[in-house]
Amino acid sequence: MRHDWIFDVLTDLRSYAEQNDLQALAAQVEMALAIAHAEIGAAMCPASQRKEDEGNPNLPVSKRAH
Repeated sequence: MRHDWIFDVLTDLRSYAEQNDLQALAAQVEMALAIAHAEIGAAMCPASQRKEDEGNPNLPVSKRAH
């Protein structure tokens, strides 16, 4: 996947924040990681799967294609 580097950067930043007692920053980076996974995952998902996901009420909103 061509986006792997962003996960590495965000994970390193989260680790740095945790090691330096920057808890608010660590929490924000954790949120950024979740968003990156959702958006990049949606972008990498075939269009046919996104259509199926949009109509699935059992999927959390964050996992549905936008």
